[in-house]
Amino acid sequence: MTSTAIHSLDALFSTRAKTVPEAGSWGDEAEGTISLAYGFADPQHFPVKQLVDATAEILAEDVNGALNYGPTYPGLIKLVVDRLQSRGVTSATAANTMISYGSSQILALVPQILVDPGDVVIVEGPCFIGAVRSFQEAGAKIETVPVRADGMDIDALATMLADLKARNIHPKFIYTTPTYQNPTGTMMPLANRKRLVALAEQYGVLILEDDAYGDLRFEGERLPQLAALDTKGWVIHVATFSKILAPGVRMAYCTGPEAIIKRLNKFKVEGSSGPFLTRMVERFAADGKLDVHIGELNKTYLRKRNVMLAAMKQSFPSDVQYEVPMGGFFIYCTLPADIPTAKLAAKAREHKVAFLPGAGCYANGQGQHEIRLAFSYQNDANIAEGITRLGAAMKAVRAEA
Repeated sequence: MTSTAIHSLDALFSTRAKTVPEAGSWGDEAEGTISLAYGFADPQHFPVKQLVDATAEILAEDVNGALNYGPTYPGLIKLVVDRLQSRGVTSATAANTMISYGSSQILALVPQILVDPGDVVIVEGPCFIGAVRSFQEAGAKIETVPVRADGMDIDALATMLADLKARNIHPKFIYTTPTYQNPTGTMMPLANRKRLVALAEQYGVLILEDDAYGDLRFEGERLPQLAALDTKGWVIHVATFSKILAPGVRMAYCTGPEAIIKRLNKFKVEGSSGPFLTRMVERFAADGKLDVHIGELNKTYLRKRNVMLAAMKQSFPSDVQYEVPMGGFFIYCTLPADIPTAKLAAKAREHKVAFLPGAGCYANGQGQHEIRLAFSYQNDANIAEGITRLGAAMKAVRAEA
């Protein structure tokens, strides 16, 4: 018997590991750079004392139950179900609700149970590309519906669904963030929400509703989640505690058709989401404490949004276009033709400011004149200074054109 000598670790990597693209991350920027690229939560509002108190209480009550092997704490499932039902998602029960380690885990599990290579998945463009990568890794063929000022273009979606049906193609699901969409911050109006749910029912296509930012509402009325409008079982609703408690806690949940949730649990191979963390989140959130905390967050994020808007009005060229978001973490900009994102990114590095290029939010290569700006993480002074630097970079690109 002979063996082949391995002289490099590269030879051991799977094909997928060899070809996965490099991704930028927090901290890649030069020292002194003000990053407006990432949707990080404001660390000044992490509820440290409340989490410490909640931890002390649960350890004093039942250290074995909290720290030994065990299931997801049923109290957290009940809290989630109660919150969903209070917002009109009357189908939510303990049997069709799952707790997870962050919403990204759910977004990665869904294609594992629904997608075979070559299956079509419909997404918004632009959208949260982290979810799209999970769909692509499962072998999905991505079809993109444009996002307008009022969210996903439902007319374009209806045309796409009719065309796919005519070609005997049945999409597996539609991925959408109808409330304070990432990256655009748009809000889908009620009429469009109803049409979207009706189209899903008409064509027998699931909707994967990403509600990561739904609680971060600064202005306007609360609109029903797609899951609250769904009476036939076509919506998988995904939400997270990351944006309203702390991202590092890594706790999220989903609800949907019981058959879907059962299969998701089968693919969640590590089992429960842990008795300790799930107890801690429930204890912190109980008795209305979470809603009080959300109210304080929204005051802060509204102020930060307004700081960014004021700085943009003062520092950006007048032909940079953007919508004012009523919630969420982001302001999305469309740049004029003579300020392409690639040139702006290079110039922004010189000015020590960073943003997320719009092309990083599309599955089909669009977004060459679009950028996302996050106001969530930086303090007011850094937001204003970062926008001032970015405005100067824009004017420098234009001067060189």
